[in-house]
Amino acid sequence: MNGEQLLGPDEITRSLRRLAHEIVENNRGTEKLVLVGLLTRGYTLAHRLAALIAEFEGAAIPVGRLDIGLYRDDIGQRAIPPRLRPSEIPAPIDGATVVLVDDVLFTGRSIRAALDALVDFGRPARVRLAVLVDRGHRELPIRPDFVGKNIPTALFQSVEVRLHEVDGDDGVFVLGTEVTHARAQ
Repeated sequence: MNGEQLLGPDEITRSLRRLAHEIVENNRGTEKLVLVGLLTRGYTLAHRLAALIAEFEGAAIPVGRLDIGLYRDDIGQRAIPPRLRPSEIPAPIDGATVVLVDDVLFTGRSIRAALDALVDFGRPARVRLAVLVDRGHRELPIRPDFVGKNIPTALFQSVEVRLHEVDGDDGVFVLGTEVTHARAQ
């Protein structure tokens, strides 16, 4: 992997533990709380958050998955059509607090698509956004409610989140840092 590792497994776990506590505190408990992860890594993170909440609250939190492929605003501009995967939300979201979970927040366009997809499942009382990494550079007026780590990046860089369940290991990497170091010399 070329890139600079910013978070390792322990830092990711610590960030998720803090996010889990913040989510429960913001919701004033676990009643009518539903976590919905954006496929792929957001869904994995939502499961980890639910497990952490169950650990300290003793409550099982429903976890859903959301495929935003057909809701993206660039769908007609992509050379390769999106791979569609089933969305599934195992609990009613009408009147619930839904926490959308994603790995990296960048322009905000994926979250806009997620909001559009979510309303196909019902009308939540509140929608909150939890991200492991906020890298800035928003193009839409979208702001996360819960952030694991703010990582300022240049536009030419990218952030890669690796999760054991999907990738075999845990880590957050900034790619394109070698360009930054080369320009700085």
